[in-house]
Amino acid sequence: QLQLVESGGGLVQPGGSLRLSCVASGFTLDYYLDYYSIGWFRQAPGKEREGVSCINSSGATTFYADSVKGRFTISRDNAKNTVYLQMNSLKPEDTAVYYCAAGRIGLGSLRRYDYDYWGQGTQVTVSS
Repeated sequence: QLQLVESGGGLVQPGGSLRLSCVASGFTLDYYLDYYSIGWFRQAPGKEREGVSCINSSGATTFYADSVKGRFTISRDNAKNTVYLQMNSLKPEDTAVYYCAAGRIGLGSLRRYDYDYWGQGTQVTVSS
C-alpha cells in the first residue's frame, strides 16, 4: 500500500518561503509514483480541509486554488518518488497543517474525496 510522508514545514515570517516535500513508498510491483496524481491539501484549526494544488501523474497538468495562485508551485520528480510544493510570499492565512495525497486520477483534482492515500501532515506556521 502506498505510504506518503510530508516534510519541510516550519515557522516562517510573512513574505517568506518554504518548500514542502512528499516522499512516496510502498509501491506495488507494476505501479510506481508516475501512476498517481498527487494533491496538496491544508487544514487550519476550525476549518475544513481544502485543496491547495494538484499535479497529474505525468506532471503535465496542474491546478491551484485561487488563494495560492501565483505564489505556490507544485512539481514532481517521479525518479525520486517525490512531489514538491514551493510556497512563496507566504501569508498568515496560509498557516495550516499541509497534507499530500495520492489518487489514481487522470487529470488531478482538488477534491479531497478523489484521493485514496494520505500523509501524516506537516505544520506550516506563518507569523511574525
